[in-house]
Amino acid sequence: MGKLVRAVEVSLEATQAARDAVAEILKRGAETGIFFSRPRGGAPVSELELTERDRDFLRSLGIRPDRG
Repeated sequence: MGKLVRAVEVSLEATQAARDAVAEILKRGAETGIFFSRPRGGAPVSELELTERDRDFLRSLGIRPDRG
C-alpha cells in the first residue's frame, strides 16, 4: 500500500511541476503545444484519439487539445 501511495504522490508532484512549467512558458509570452510522432519504423497514424480525461488534463495545463 505504501508503494501505491508514494506512486500517487509522485504523479501529483509531476503534474504540478508540469503545470508550473507551462505557466512559466505562458507568462513569458510563448505558446504551448504537444506534438506526437510515430516511433522510428512505426506505421503512420492518421489521427490520435484523445479521451475526455486526456483533454481535461491538457486543459489543466493550459493546452487547448482541440486546436488544430
